[in-house]
Amino acid sequence: MAETLGVEQRWSAARPRVLVVACSDGRLQEATDEFLERRLGVAHYDRLYVPGGGGALSASGREFMRAHALREECRFLVEAHGVERIVLLFHGPAADGPAESMCADYRRKHAWATIAQLRAQQERDARDLLETRWQWAGAAQVLVYRCEVLASNALSFVTLHADAPRLADAASRPDDRGDGAGAARARPAPLHALRRLGERRNESR
Repeated sequence: MAETLGVEQRWSAARPRVLVVACSDGRLQEATDEFLERRLGVAHYDRLYVPGGGGALSASGREFMRAHALREECRFLVEAHGVERIVLLFHGPAADGPAESMCADYRRKHAWATIAQLRAQQERDARDLLETRWQWAGAAQVLVYRCEVLASNALSFVTLHADAPRLADAASRPDDRGDGAGAARARPAPLHALRRLGERRNESR
């Protein structure tokens, strides 16, 4: 007979309404949880953890099919789980940090690049993702950070982008889990409508 191992936590049907896209690197998980809870007030969240974190959604390094597939997965979670806020996380060394802390996925995709070039590539990827956010984020609020390892091995989270707080967020209205995140209750716009919006934006450039 198989052993059954119970836990103290109880299942809840309420959705967190927050999705975190981060790298699988286990060296950063505790720091990530601390940052999310202490700095963003996010204790409960959906997870999309893949090598590269937020950068995995970018097609840089010619990984078009992988990036497309992950954007589709991200958009699925937004629609299926009613996600209202997405936190994209990149990671690597600060300008003076240890080279071995650079994201392995970025090293794989850009094997020729220096640490400074990889940092710059992450910033370009973040900008590119924001330009096509309708594909993977829908109407969700988007926050982008890079977890940086300093020369002292201390960690800091640097803001690469943060949408302006919505009125409901500013009012700090509790969400379904009661953790005070105050996320807005608007549902994401339909995918076909957002695709048309993106096409109009591209035509206007």
